[in-house]
Amino acid sequence: MSRFFSEKYSSLTPYTPGEQPPKNKFIKLNTNENPFPPSPLTVEYAARAAEDLQLYSNIGCTALTEKFASLIGIGEDEVVFTNGSDEGLNFAFMAFCDEDHPAAFPDITYGFYPVFAQLNNVPYTEIPLSDDMSIRVEDYLGIGKTIFLANPNAPTGRALPLSDIERILSSNPDNIVVVDEAYADFGEESAVGLIHKYDNLVVTQTFSKSRSLAGGRLGMVIACPELIRDINTIKFSTNPYNVSSLTQAAGLGCLTDEDYTRRNIAVIKNNRQMLSDGLSKMGFFVVPSSSNFVFTRHPEYSGEFIYTALRERGILVRHFTLERIKDYNRITVGTEEQVSAVLKALKDILEENS
Repeated sequence: MSRFFSEKYSSLTPYTPGEQPPKNKFIKLNTNENPFPPSPLTVEYAARAAEDLQLYSNIGCTALTEKFASLIGIGEDEVVFTNGSDEGLNFAFMAFCDEDHPAAFPDITYGFYPVFAQLNNVPYTEIPLSDDMSIRVEDYLGIGKTIFLANPNAPTGRALPLSDIERILSSNPDNIVVVDEAYADFGEESAVGLIHKYDNLVVTQTFSKSRSLAGGRLGMVIACPELIRDINTIKFSTNPYNVSSLTQAAGLGCLTDEDYTRRNIAVIKNNRQMLSDGLSKMGFFVVPSSSNFVFTRHPEYSGEFIYTALRERGILVRHFTLERIKDYNRITVGTEEQVSAVLKALKDILEENS
């Protein structure tokens, strides 16, 4: 750090993103990107928007908001678009957390939560997962804190049913519960429908995963109108032009071709089952996944060994060094060919070291 860096951030530990190597150097299964490209309409809409880049983007994302609200059955005043869901999560920390409203989230979850808490000087509690990597709902009942839950959770892939989400919401009526649904399209249930029942619910979603727009940086915050006004207060106080014209257009094109997204989701679910079954047959423990990745470990080999051996074979997965999960690796669900390649590589690794 330089001698000019603010003392208030001196202890900040930044989020560590997954490695982004040059294209085609690896079979890249480490950052939960969609293996399929954006739909042709997505590309077409974005290209058309490029003709007007001399103009500022639409602050309210008007066309995108109308389309999305209509598609999922909410009011246009119940959603705000953000620069990826990360920005929406940071807005939520800024809007709903302080010394009197500390944050709480699992000890094994999305790595940005503690970073956002530290960045915004928010006290926080990390609540341990169970040994099977599931969230214990009882640990969140009536705790009187702003709760952040990734559902499905990352990096485990486990999901809570809506009945459990409702138990947490109803037991914390005076505190916000943020449900981070970055991977919800690969599961079965979304909490969006509950925003009309609970005025303390905030849902964040993203176009990065199921909609093949990780590079576009488009997310959304969904909640009752009063909470959306709170989020907009933060947005307009920091970066009102937060979503570029290209990204808004790409998002609109994507929503116009929703069938393309749904077909890809179905393929990824099938490939997830193929990957999970293949790993189990080789003796790996596989955490049940409702996401586009699988969290897994082998009883005889360390997570670092498996990660390194795969990397040497041109396959990149995600390894974490946190003590509780250091023997696990997270493997993104790719195409059928990519899944076959990682399973074959793992079979070879195990045979060579048996």
